[in-house]
Amino acid sequence: MLDLQPITVESADILRKYYSQCTYHLCEYSAGVKLMWQELWGSRFAETNGCLVVLHNTDYAGTVFDYPVPLPETGDVDTALDEIDQWCMKQGTAPAFQTVPAEQRAHLLDRYPYAVIGSSRLWQDYLYHAEDLSVFAGRHYAGQRNHIHKFQKLYPNAVYRPLTQADSQKIDAFWEEFHKVFNKDTADAKYELCAARKLMQLAGRDWVRAAGIELDGKLLALSLGEVCGDMLICHVEKGLPQYNGVYPTMVQSFAAANSQGLLWINREDDSGDPGLRTSKTQYLPAAMGAKYHVRVQNELDNLKTVPELHSGRLTLDALTDSDQAAYNRLCLDDDRNQYWGYDYRQDLHGELTDSYFLDVARHDLEHKLAVNFAVRLDGQMIGEAVLYDFDYKGSAELGCRIFPEYAGHGYGKEAFRCAAEWSLYGLGLYRLRAKCFQVNPPARLMLENCMRLVGQDDTFYHFEKTI
Repeated sequence: MLDLQPITVESADILRKYYSQCTYHLCEYSAGVKLMWQELWGSRFAETNGCLVVLHNTDYAGTVFDYPVPLPETGDVDTALDEIDQWCMKQGTAPAFQTVPAEQRAHLLDRYPYAVIGSSRLWQDYLYHAEDLSVFAGRHYAGQRNHIHKFQKLYPNAVYRPLTQADSQKIDAFWEEFHKVFNKDTADAKYELCAARKLMQLAGRDWVRAAGIELDGKLLALSLGEVCGDMLICHVEKGLPQYNGVYPTMVQSFAAANSQGLLWINREDDSGDPGLRTSKTQYLPAAMGAKYHVRVQNELDNLKTVPELHSGRLTLDALTDSDQAAYNRLCLDDDRNQYWGYDYRQDLHGELTDSYFLDVARHDLEHKLAVNFAVRLDGQMIGEAVLYDFDYKGSAELGCRIFPEYAGHGYGKEAFRCAAEWSLYGLGLYRLRAKCFQVNPPARLMLENCMRLVGQDDTFYHFEKTI
């Protein structure tokens, strides 16, 4: 199980172990972005199978994971995804991923038979050739060069230099003046400004690239970024607008000083801000870094209602209000349920009301966690079959239990086979799983009737059926 820990400044070195070698070319795969937006995203991380796994809990997207970031040569992404699947199954939720790199989306779609994928222009990153921003060569960058020449002529004593912890007072003075001219009133813009100011406090750390343009002891502009793989990601780019040309001067100076040996510079997304989009576009991006969100579903997402199934003697259909008393008797029969492998007391939520078990079954269907069938003989409920524990890769587990007074007549075998055939040929599963206690020979005979024994452990026999 994933051991998820909060992302803090102290955990940045662990994140950097992965991000410093990451090739995804998206700004979210960086320590800086994670620290800037931690308060809104509630991010947590875990290391597993040579991969970094990051989970977010956001108001707009819910519980979502980043695509795992592997260490080169040793990271096992598929096993990390298995860990994510198991965590989600335990939490009773479907896996969901945000900011999936374009080159990784096909792998998720191959892995999960049912998934919804989307992307948004608002969050695409602006990617530039490092050499382009470092030299502004060619006619298409003439405007930027003219602004820089004007700045140099107006402020010949201005210098570009790295920033460290020793510059904290000058950095604070810059922010105080920048706040006075800041004219954006959206919640995201205000949060980003506060987050950028906090991130600048990390200037001087080994993994942080921080610099500013200084004139007579006063900072006119500042930038902060980090190197991830073959790319420099610029997290903070701020300048005092009253100093004409300071912004392109800062962009070029920062790129030239920090992109040696790199191929790309990522200046992040524009979040739909018209001014940012105009500015970032004017610097002529070589590519746009698309980010995909992938929401995994299971076969129950295509199930509108519980179907009515028929076998030779039995009918399997939806539980109804009139089944409440019989269903309670089935769920409360401790003698029989010791072979069911489940004790409701272990995860009882709230009060054990008369409708508790029926409500749980309906909740599980509504949330696409399970589907429960009432097994009926001549219209009378004699047991249930339940399909549950979906793994989101085309597999689920089937169980069946019958009232004791109906045991020994083959009803369990008949109901199980009926539900199994529907699961594979009606619902569309690729693989059906089941298990039984080794001390329950009748259950083993029932499963052997239509499934293949694939293994055993200290407690169970394990069966499966594939098509």
